[in-house]
Amino acid sequence: MIRVPLRPLARILPARANGENPDAIERENKRIRHEEMRDRMRARAESRLLILGMFFVCAFVVVGARMGLLSISEPMEPRTYAPGASISAARADIVDRNGALLATNFETHALYAQPTHMIDPVAAAEKLVQIFPDLDHDRLVRDFTGKRKFLWIKKTMSPEQMQAVHEIGDPGLMFGPRDMRLYPNGTLAAHVLGGASFGKEGVSAAEVIGVAGVEKYFDNYLRDPDNAGKPLTLSLDLTVQAAAERVLWGGMKLMNAKGATSVLMDVHTGEVISVVSLPTFDPNNRPRPAIAGDPSDSPLYNRSVQGVYELGSVFKIFAAAQAIDLGLVTADTMIDTTPPMRVGGYPIGEFNRKNYGVISVTDVIMHSSNRGSGRLALQIGAARQQEFLKKLGFFEATPFEIVEAAQGKPLLPKQWTDLSAVTVSYGHGLSTSPMQLAAAYSAIANGGYIVKPTILKQDVRNLQGERVMSAKAAADARMMLRKVVTDGTASFGEVPGYAVGGKTGSADKPNPQGGYYKDRNISTFASMFPTNDPKYVLIVSLDEPVETSGDKPRRTAGWTTVPVAAEMIRRLAPLLGLRPTVEPTTLADITLTSSN
Repeated sequence: MIRVPLRPLARILPARANGENPDAIERENKRIRHEEMRDRMRARAESRLLILGMFFVCAFVVVGARMGLLSISEPMEPRTYAPGASISAARADIVDRNGALLATNFETHALYAQPTHMIDPVAAAEKLVQIFPDLDHDRLVRDFTGKRKFLWIKKTMSPEQMQAVHEIGDPGLMFGPRDMRLYPNGTLAAHVLGGASFGKEGVSAAEVIGVAGVEKYFDNYLRDPDNAGKPLTLSLDLTVQAAAERVLWGGMKLMNAKGATSVLMDVHTGEVISVVSLPTFDPNNRPRPAIAGDPSDSPLYNRSVQGVYELGSVFKIFAAAQAIDLGLVTADTMIDTTPPMRVGGYPIGEFNRKNYGVISVTDVIMHSSNRGSGRLALQIGAARQQEFLKKLGFFEATPFEIVEAAQGKPLLPKQWTDLSAVTVSYGHGLSTSPMQLAAAYSAIANGGYIVKPTILKQDVRNLQGERVMSAKAAADARMMLRKVVTDGTASFGEVPGYAVGGKTGSADKPNPQGGYYKDRNISTFASMFPTNDPKYVLIVSLDEPVETSGDKPRRTAGWTTVPVAAEMIRRLAPLLGLRPTVEPTTLADITLTSSN
């Protein structure tokens, strides 16, 4: 900035020469400078006033717009956000394939105490014990009168209990809102759902986390706030599940069994429509895991995936199907089952020391001949047998979407010798779960394609995977399974109109001290229906059943498990939308006579 001098020499000198007063020049220059300064300050002030005016106009517009928005909105009660509100308690619902509710969240309250604020701790403890009989009175008194400043009393309670506590009127008893997991159907599908509990907790909220079953397997999905309005849809059918549990419970009691399990699977998708494990529990009040004794004694034990046992003769159909698929035999090929038969120095016997003689492959399955399936296994060879059973899924835990499934790893022979091949062919020496057996039988039912069990509803109607046997071998195997029901060991499994086919299996239970029990077994019936066009596979297994209607106790699957499975099919098939059909039979001789 160039500053003009007030007494410029160029003007002063001429003024003095002309006799003028130089001070007048200085005063004039001062006046001009002050006017310029005043003009600049006025311009600056006017700019500031303009900006301030624009700011007030904008603020007025914003406030007016907000007031207009509030005037047209619905009234809402203001919420106070407590420090605990940062805990995410949202959890997505779980529904069955038809949208029926299996698990949801329920708003409740927790009860906690601040003893330093209590007026009459002893009286409050007495009244709390009356409301909650499971509380320890002496411990409450110690906690209320001691040095503790905070303690939980009840993590959840009913509205009636909350009102009763409120009526105590002690300011030291306080309530905290929270969500809890509710299973409206009680024990129904308990082993699938598993259960939930509280994770991170605060007085104003609590985190709900899965502890077992699908609740834990899909915990991340269920806890994601983005999925709060997107329920997890399972493949289960609630109506079918309820009927299956009712029938299996009655059958277990009727057959004096220690436990029972059943698996109903869609043979084309692997969807599990129903899965039952008994005894069961209520996930609303999940019991504590057993820390001693046999794990199968606990109601938390899921027999369908954790129950890894030798399943007996239900395996014989795999030997027959593979032998036919390899072209080694046909359904009518004759097999010598006459004794003696020794493999690796060990004798191979039949149930009750029977001798079936020379019989066809179909009769091997129909009569459940150990020697017959052993002969087929020797023709197949140990290496090819292993490869086939591996494709069927018997070498790894079932890829089923509940956390317990990973614990059901099959038990395989340490060395797969010819003797192992023979014993495995009739279900001994290899232990597996009913869920794995259902998937393997589905491959026979659907024409030779392996399927993977799933608890999620599938939109695609055909999820068949790798082909493991030819359509011809699968069809012949289904025909044999049908003969087992019509003429063989599963005659009690016939359900008119549904053409049931299946195979029985009775395996002695291993003794923890070594060897096997002579009077305890696992009896299994693996079935499919209708055999001419199978839609479903049903596996039913009873733990230590005894049928006592005769002179002697009977423990084999034909007497114990098969009638239970037949009753289940009779109840479930109509619920699944299957109409009974009239099977073709030989017409009776008709003699035509003249009416004349």
